[in-house]
Amino acid sequence: MAVKSSPEHFQKWVRTFHPAPGATVRLVCLPHAGGSASFFFPLARAFGADVEVMAVQYPGRQDRRHEPAIDSVGAYADEIFAVLRHLDDRPLALFGHSMGAVLGYEVALRLARAGLPAPARLFVSGRRAPSRHRDESVHRSPDAQIVAELRRLGGPHQGMLADPEVLALVLPAIRSDYRAIEQYRHDPAERLDCPVTVLVGDDDPRVTVDEARAWAQHTTGPAELKVFPGGHFYLVERAAAVIDLLARRLSTVQARTRG
Repeated sequence: MAVKSSPEHFQKWVRTFHPAPGATVRLVCLPHAGGSASFFFPLARAFGADVEVMAVQYPGRQDRRHEPAIDSVGAYADEIFAVLRHLDDRPLALFGHSMGAVLGYEVALRLARAGLPAPARLFVSGRRAPSRHRDESVHRSPDAQIVAELRRLGGPHQGMLADPEVLALVLPAIRSDYRAIEQYRHDPAERLDCPVTVLVGDDDPRVTVDEARAWAQHTTGPAELKVFPGGHFYLVERAAAVIDLLARRLSTVQARTRG
């Protein structure tokens, strides 16, 4: 589906917490199911002027809470691609966590279909490879079971799960995101040609190390796997190590740009 892009569309979908017009590379971050752009605020602050960090804001949450949520990975990816396809003045890297990993992969495929430059690197975190499908139906569960799943995964903002008023506001978007990722099926005929870095926690209940390693099958480019101590939201507790890894991989992109 073709989605029109405009400055207003960009501002609706993208948050740049620390603009870095002099940076030689952009890193666009895609949140997990139920997540928001603010999840990546610490990452944007850590990079400062070296890397311009942008975070995607999905509809149905925070300042977009009055917009209908999206329940299809394809529709999500079409919208995000329409925004990113025009960011061609410097290399673009993508970092997606959980559902965001699949969205980053699908956006990269759309860039390839359009004949546009591939991402300088795709970082996929906390998500099994698209070819490692599991039959899951959290999105069909009663609210209480969805809350139990969120508690099991841990992560930020656990306090909101005990507030009925807040839950009433956020659960519709969370359910839609779960529907999107649980109904997603990849096209086995398509592969990327960009470098892929896979990050995973060694105690993640949603993805095994073997399922994460299978991302290598989805690109003809180089692929690497980095395993961190922790669960699904290992990147919160291991933020310094994750940021260090991203910085080292992005520094190679910056070196090529300067050269």
